Amino acid sequence: MKSFAPLLMAALCAITVVPSIAADAPASASAAPKFKPDLAKGEALFASCVACHAADGNSAIPANPKLSQQHPEYIVKQLREFKSGKRANAIMAGFAAGLSDDDMKNIAYWLASKPAKPGFAKDKELVAVGERIYKGGIADRQIAACAGCHSPNGAGIPAQYPRLAGQHADYTTAQLTAFRDGVRKNNLQMTQVAAKLNDREIRAVSDYIAGLR
Repeated sequence: MKSFAPLLMAALCAITVVPSIAADAPASASAAPKFKPDLAKGEALFASCVACHAADGNSAIPANPKLSQQHPEYIVKQLREFKSGKRANAIMAGFAAGLSDDDMKNIAYWLASKPAKPGFAKDKELVAVGERIYKGGIADRQIAACAGCHSPNGAGIPAQYPRLAGQHADYTTAQLTAFRDGVRKNNLQMTQVAAKLNDREIRAVSDYIAGLR
């Protein structure tokens, strides 16, 4: 029986120590304050954006993105990068320069609360090509399917990949082209994907995305 004494002592120590670790965990987790968005402030701040993005974030101008129902983490990331210059855009840089981090979050969460209006595809021939690329990629050129990151219906994955469904085809085309040509430099993954797409494929994917819902 003596040979089991060390094992018994180890087991007793484990029983004694584990509860103390578990008891500390909730305290450390609760120590980190959670941001509570002020949607009223977000709406007030967004008032200066309505000329380009519409009062509810559903831009009616094809060159300007729809922002409604977008994941707030993505909006905050873009605003931070406009402010820092990592994403180049003179108009957005000027706007973001005056925003605090909390301002950005308030705007982002307000936009996330606004339902997105559906878009539509325009070119039947192109949209079929776009669907194949979006859903299956192009295997022989090692182009990954867009659906893998942005989901089959374009809803994206919160905190990781943005919502694309219903986005203006003109805007998506411009951004993919900017990634491909090295003009937009704030996402290496998108730069690598877009670098392999030609103009027709970019237009096709963009048109298909516009009709997703």
